[in-house]
Amino acid sequence: MASGDRVLLVDDEPDLARLVAFNLREAGFEVVTAATAGEGLIAAQGEKPLVAILDVMLPDYSGIELLTRMRADESLADLGIIMLTARGDEQDRVAGFEQGADDYVVKPFSVKELVLRVRALARRSRERQAARATDAAGARLRWKGLEVDVGFHRVYVDGAEVSLRPLEFKLITVLLENPTRVFSRSQLLEEVWGTSGEINTRTVDTHVRRLRDKLGACADAVETVHGFGYRLRDERA
Repeated sequence: MASGDRVLLVDDEPDLARLVAFNLREAGFEVVTAATAGEGLIAAQGEKPLVAILDVMLPDYSGIELLTRMRADESLADLGIIMLTARGDEQDRVAGFEQGADDYVVKPFSVKELVLRVRALARRSRERQAARATDAAGARLRWKGLEVDVGFHRVYVDGAEVSLRPLEFKLITVLLENPTRVFSRSQLLEEVWGTSGEINTRTVDTHVRRLRDKLGACADAVETVHGFGYRLRDERA
């Protein structure tokens, strides 16, 4: 772990916040806390943490809405986000993952396990920052009229910029980076969502459908392999 890795904790339960913050500091992290979503967004923009832990139930607006606002802020593109909630059904997890959450922890939870997840996500966030710095030099992925600027997280179809959600961006990037590979839905959950078996594989189909809608003239870049999953369509087809 790099010295001074900063974690933002947004939770309105004082006792829980103190316990989690104490254990994170013991593990070597700098910790910034906030009790409302509004305070959390300001702290994220000002403190630039590597990881944010967001409670879903907050007094002003929900942690899911806060997650959405963070993912819409380009300055927070590499922020790793863990959702923390007392609600553990699949629908809640899907809502968090669809808005770009990296991980999901359900109360009650082991604080030691949460610290381990934060440590792993901090490492991934540093890797994303390093990759962005490298890709900013001009690396782009292309398929016919589709162009993906990996470093600046921008997508273009026939020269016009297309707005994608974080998971949609990850999905098309994974396919472009592996042009000959066929991915099962479970493999895409692992590659794009960073999870395995925790959310329904139908979520992948939903994201593919939305991605195709947004890609317009290049919608056929994502080819369905019936009975298995998806791949990048051969440009010659």
